[in-house]
Parts: sequence; structure tokens; C-alpha cells
Amino acid sequence: MPSLDGVTRLLDNVLVSRAATALVIATAIWLVFKVLRRFVTAKVEDNATRYRVRKAIGAITWGVIIVVCAAIFSDKLGSFALSLGVAGAGIAFALQEVIASAAGRVAILFGGFYNTGDRVQLGGIKGDVIDIGILRTTIMEVGDWVKGDLFTGRVVRVANSFIFKEPVFNYSGDFGFLWDEITVPVKYGCDHREAKRILQAVADSVVGEFAPQAESEWAEMLKKYRVEHAQVTPMVSLVANDNWLEYTIRYVVPYTKRRTTKDQLFNALMDAIADSNGKLALGSATFHLVEATPLDVRVSDAR
Repeated sequence: MPSLDGVTRLLDNVLVSRAATALVIATAIWLVFKVLRRFVTAKVEDNATRYRVRKAIGAITWGVIIVVCAAIFSDKLGSFALSLGVAGAGIAFALQEVIASAAGRVAILFGGFYNTGDRVQLGGIKGDVIDIGILRTTIMEVGDWVKGDLFTGRVVRVANSFIFKEPVFNYSGDFGFLWDEITVPVKYGCDHREAKRILQAVADSVVGEFAPQAESEWAEMLKKYRVEHAQVTPMVSLVANDNWLEYTIRYVVPYTKRRTTKDQLFNALMDAIADSNGKLALGSATFHLVEATPLDVRVSDAR
């Protein structure tokens, strides 16, 4: 065991003394801001605001700790910077992925790739961004084995460096709507003009309410980007194929309402078809299934 004189000399060392002081002060600052964050966030009811307040307090906490530590070791910063410069090449090679992720965080912050709450596809993962850290983005996954844009329940953490390696798909960035469409097969023999009128009326009644807001947001897109004007009102188009008249209803929908909107559209279509008195009927393909001979019978016949 070290002697008492050795412990005393260690405690008298200026660098050790400053390190201990910095540790105690940093711990005290962290505890104070932790209590403050808990108190403040408890008073905020809105989830998005509470998240931003929590992240802001966390950033301020680390900022204060860094400033205090820099003040304590102010006369040692020159030699520390020199030592760090000598070891910089090795550190950069060993921590290249970490550095790339940290650089990705800066790019996300200033480049406008996405924000918390946006629906994105990043690194092959599609979902809603629920947190953006220094090194990783946390995503609540949607889709995969679940049909439609519904949560799977899996929380995925993707390295921020992926924004430099793969495309970033943002479903809700500058334009909070998506274009979606459904196809409706109609039997030959139906009045194709009446069928189109009925389908257009259904589309206008279900998704027409989204058009004004989408038009406003698209106007802002036109000011910001070089993009053509696009139709955001519901549109019905017709293609005739070998089996039936195929109508396509194209419309804009908020990115969080694709599944529920399709359900509303199809329910309204079924009601409209039932009320059309035969003017509108769905087309369908009929398949005849032939019963296969059991394997053991075929084997016995062969003998």
C-alpha cells in the first residue's frame, strides 16, 4: 500500500488538485441542472416543447462544464493542444467513424436534412425521428412487416455518418404531404363518364379538404426550389386494359394519414357503388381451380 507521504505528495500535486476540483464542480453543476431540467420539463405539457427544453438544458449543462474546466486548466491548454496535435493523426484514424458521426450531427443541424418529428428513411430504416444525438439519430420504425405506415414498435439508432453515405428521404420536410393513389377496376359496360364522375365526387369529399393547405405549402416550395407547379387537388384518370376499365384516384395526403385515408376512400367507394343502382360495378378476375390428383393415386396408376 502507498505510504502516507506518497498520498500527501499526490494531493499536493497541482494538476491532480485541479482535476479533483474540476470533477467536484462538474458533478455539482450536472446535479443542479438535472434537478432544474426535471422541474422545468414537469411544467411543460406539450411533448415537442418538452423535448426541445430538455435538449437545450442538456446542451447548456455541458457548455457550462466545459467553460469551467477550461478556466481551471487555462494555463495548461497550450501544452495540451500541442500534445493533442501530435497525437491527432492517430486519434483521427482510430475514431474516424465517431468523427464522421459528429460531423454528420453538425451537417444535420445546419443543413436542414431533418428535424425531430420528421418521417425519414435513413440507412435503409424508415420511421419517425424521435431524437438526434451527437453520434446517432433515434428512429421509431414504421412499415417493414407491418402493412401501411404504422409503427412496428422497434426503436432504431442510426449513425449520423449515414447522411454522407446514403440518400436521406424526408417525407415531411418542407412539404408535409405525400402524393398517393388507389386503383379501382370497373366492369366494361358501365357508363365510363358516370363512373368517373362518381369516383371524382368520392375523392373530393374524402381528400379534398387537404388541397388548400397543400397548395399553400407547395407555393412556398416554388419560392424555395426550382420545381414545377403540381396539381394537389384530387384527380381521376382512366386506362382501359384487357380485363376492365382501370381508374386511378391520385391525391395528396398528410404523411401520417396514408393508411386511414385509404380506408376512408374505399369505404366511401363501396357506399357509392351500392347507391349507384348498377351504374357502377367493380371488375374482377375469375380463376378456376382444378383439383389435383393425390400423389399416392398417381404413383399407383404409374405402376
